[in-house]
Amino acid sequence: MVHKTPLLLLPGTLCDERLWKHQLASLDNIADMTVIDLTVATSIEELAQSVLDEAPDTFALAGLSLGGIVAMEVVRQAPERVSKIALLNSNPYAPRAEQLETWDHLEHLVEQGRFMEVLKEKLLPNLIHSNRQQDERLVSTIVSMAENIGPDAYIRQLKAVSTRSDARDNLEHFQCDTLLLTGMQDNVCPPAFHEEMEELIQNSTLKVIDQCGHLSSLERPEAVSEALRAWLLETPEGRNDF
Repeated sequence: MVHKTPLLLLPGTLCDERLWKHQLASLDNIADMTVIDLTVATSIEELAQSVLDEAPDTFALAGLSLGGIVAMEVVRQAPERVSKIALLNSNPYAPRAEQLETWDHLEHLVEQGRFMEVLKEKLLPNLIHSNRQQDERLVSTIVSMAENIGPDAYIRQLKAVSTRSDARDNLEHFQCDTLLLTGMQDNVCPPAFHEEMEELIQNSTLKVIDQCGHLSSLERPEAVSEALRAWLLETPEGRNDF
């Protein structure tokens, strides 16, 4: 019987398990996967604790965007429990003042009942590559996920991400094998963010996917699954070159 690695998948803001649909199918033969709900708290520390409460004793961890931010905090809180970590389209920095102002404005709009306007006019243009903006199936999936998460949970996620701290000092202490992955055209968490993380994390591999924006696991699912498979199968004795 093939041993399957326990793998927790942490979705991004306004995303549910469908963010990982391709990975759940393609990695099923090597990983025992669980998608974690990141709508249950209003701080990154509390979300990380909720992950640890649900997790097995040791596990691999993959997070995209908000999920990556929470994943970094999970490692800070319990480094001995995380065997591997994959940070997809992630941000290691504390929020800038203008980001906090933007999130406050978005929260105000949502409280006015303008949730779908925020999604379609403020968020969606930055979430996926420009050449996928007319991809009806992809856009429909993103909108459907957001509707499923809903405005109240979105406000909780905005409050949570506003509490994130600068993770760079902690990244230098990462001991587990780390995959860093982003889209070449990710305007939210661009390659430069991941290049700095690669410099800080000793056992890290960087994968930048061309023709890809912020939601890499949906935009380029095969490439993301291939990178995650190589990362999961990697052993301490020999790193896979992919």
